[in-house]
Amino acid sequence: MKKILLPALLVTAAILLCAPFFMTGPPDEPAGDYGNKIVLGFAQLGAESEWRSASSESVKRAAEKYGVELMFENAQQKQENQIKAIRSFIAHRVDVIAFAPVVETDWDNVLLEARAERIPVILVDRKIQTEFSGLYVSFLGSDFTEEGVKAGRWLARKFGETGRDVNIVELRGTDGASPTRGRSEGFRDAISSDVRFRIVCSESGDFMRSKGRETMERILDEYFAPSEGRRIDVLFAHNDDMALGAVEAMEERGIAPGRDIVIISVDAQRSALEALEEGKLNCVVECSPYVGERLMEIVVSLVSGDEIPPAIFSEETMFTEDDPPESLPERPY
Repeated sequence: MKKILLPALLVTAAILLCAPFFMTGPPDEPAGDYGNKIVLGFAQLGAESEWRSASSESVKRAAEKYGVELMFENAQQKQENQIKAIRSFIAHRVDVIAFAPVVETDWDNVLLEARAERIPVILVDRKIQTEFSGLYVSFLGSDFTEEGVKAGRWLARKFGETGRDVNIVELRGTDGASPTRGRSEGFRDAISSDVRFRIVCSESGDFMRSKGRETMERILDEYFAPSEGRRIDVLFAHNDDMALGAVEAMEERGIAPGRDIVIISVDAQRSALEALEEGKLNCVVECSPYVGERLMEIVVSLVSGDEIPPAIFSEETMFTEDDPPESLPERPY
């Protein structure tokens, strides 16, 4: 039995590896029996934050506007759920697959399966690392490294010519996720030339408000006691939800967020901009969740046979304590 099984497995692997890389044109055969409608399978990583919920709504609204049939799956922050959803999309022979990967690695097998069926794949919001080229057509989202750089450069301006050391706490996102890596690397690059800046603690809050609060509580217990010479000057949170959870932890202890501890966050959701206006946050780097319309444009272009750039970045800015309230944008989320 084993002698028969091994050659079969080798043949299957060879077929997958020899399958042609994705072209920007449509498949040779119609992908599914859905009439004239384009069918998009979208595997969202979860609903861990206001940002993620806004991203999901953006995709759903845009699909309806563009007349795209949407198969939407919420993976609840689990990679195995996303892989299962992608395999379901392959089985349904959708026209295009898009997903926001939970982590960067271990996607090769399922994407080789999609490539064997000539179903193009788009990465949304987060990137992946693969052993094989051509497993996805394009990435749509933010430049995470640049977001970290913006945060670090603002911090350098904020502290100007301050002579003393600046103790920084970092609340990371989900370990293994591309925003976490990019924001950490960009931030460190931006402050590395200034010896005053010291990251005294870096812990993951999984991009969640509850975990941001819980993690910050532990960090404050260990690192913040000014009367004993233990000081935190800056918090750099990888997203607004963790930053706002940290604000709650600070206020419970009588610490004034934004004054006693300078807070930098990433996303620019409505609740964060309100906290910025109240002086509880000092700097908010924008990371837009509104990818839906651009995603549908890409999907339609792919099915029409148009060429797609390998990376499409959102145009984003930054908001700080120096911006007057009337200049802050209105947010639906």
